[in-house]
Amino acid sequence: MIAGLFLKGNEVRIVSLNGTREQHELVADKLNKIAIPKAPTQADIAIFCETLLAYCERHAIEQIVVNRRATTGQGAGGAGTFILEGVMLAVVKVPLSFVHPATLRASDKKYSDLKLAKPTTVDLGKAYDLAFEALT
Repeated sequence: MIAGLFLKGNEVRIVSLNGTREQHELVADKLNKIAIPKAPTQADIAIFCETLLAYCERHAIEQIVVNRRATTGQGAGGAGTFILEGVMLAVVKVPLSFVHPATLRASDKKYSDLKLAKPTTVDLGKAYDLAFEALT
C-alpha cells in the first residue's frame, strides 16, 4: 500500500494505491486532505501528526511518496510546505521518498494508459501520480 502526498501550501492531499503499475486500485477514503493553519501552534501540528499516523495505520501504508518542494524561484514552496515536510520526515514510521515534478511529467507520458483510476481533481491527480511512482 503506497500513499501519495501532494504538498500545496499548508495542506496535504492524500491518495493511496494498492497493487502494481499494471493492476492497481485506488483506495477510497473520506479523508483526502489534511491541513494546518497558516500560523500553526504546537497543538495544530500534534493534530496533524495524529491524523496522518492514524491514516497510515488504518490503511497499512508501507511507503509514502511526496512531491519535491521547489526551494528557489517563482514556484518555491512557502512556509506551510516547509513545515509539513519537516513534520512528516520526523514522525512517519515508513519509508518516505521525494519525487521531482519532472519525473512525474515523464512518467505520466510513459504510463498514461495504465492510470485508469486517476482522480479528475487536479491536486488528487498529482497525489495519485506520486503514489503511482512507487508502484512496481
